[in-house]
Amino acid sequence: MRFGPTAEQRSFAEALEALLSGAHAPDAARAWARGEHEPGLALWRRLAELGVTGLLVPDELGGLGADEVDLSIAFVALGRHAVPGPWVESVALAPGLLVAAGETDVLEGVAAGETLVSVASRTTPPRALDADVADATYVLDGEVLRRGRAGSPLASVDPVRRLFAVQPGDDVGAVSLEDAERAFDTAALAAAAMALGAGERLLEESLAYARARRQFGHVIGEYQALKHLLADVRVALDFARPLLHQASLQLAARSPEAARDVSAAKVACTEAAQLAARSALQTHGAIGYTLELDLSLWLLKVRALLSAWGTPRRHRQRILTALTRS
Repeated sequence: MRFGPTAEQRSFAEALEALLSGAHAPDAARAWARGEHEPGLALWRRLAELGVTGLLVPDELGGLGADEVDLSIAFVALGRHAVPGPWVESVALAPGLLVAAGETDVLEGVAAGETLVSVASRTTPPRALDADVADATYVLDGEVLRRGRAGSPLASVDPVRRLFAVQPGDDVGAVSLEDAERAFDTAALAAAAMALGAGERLLEESLAYARARRQFGHVIGEYQALKHLLADVRVALDFARPLLHQASLQLAARSPEAARDVSAAKVACTEAAQLAARSALQTHGAIGYTLELDLSLWLLKVRALLSAWGTPRRHRQRILTALTRS
């Protein structure tokens, strides 16, 4: 048994990398933070042509009918390039919720890259990501999916992740507890993958800076303390990646252990990304704190993803519960 991506999935990852490497995604992210959405929407449409927006949308609705392994590959790339927009909500969360609630017409637009969806998580008051640009906004209220209406903007640690208060409206349909939990796990998996991608980019930026920056007549990457610091990041990311892959496989197989494995992946990926963020700041020094440096895009994204779709405490509690029950 081969525990890793298939040749087709590796080709998909390479195609994503080729597209995003030349797409100037950080520029689109900065524009998105200012409320200028067109560069980000143009990138959204280009990714839709590769099938990213329709990964989990059923074939009969114009999607690819792919699985969570493909989803995690895509979201690692999205995180690595700081691509803006409600990707978790539209691509990972919405398909399962809307199929369960019978709101399938919207998914045809999602698959085509024409419809952006935002879904408020179970917080009080409900908050939805990028509700100002989303074509459809929903609030999951227990086992009922309702339409949502965007309210006032809220402060976010990451200005690219624009949060809005949402007022629940008319009912869309019922969603079983099982379907709601699976949708949550898929969103948590996507957030974990995005954090892993951001952590990889932070390490890459740190290595490049360490090889170029000179201090006291030496390249700073020659100093042993910095080598050890960045080596620890590499180890943490490498240990998190197989947990993400395992969680993807378990979700795709609808395994009863999927929730436990998703929580393990979310904790490992976000903690590894946090280590990458702290190490990047130490490597870059004071310049690392400036918003003008693109490094800030990944630093702030990692901080926001740490608690998005489940805080570390919540996911650790789910792991503990699963282990003690078994």
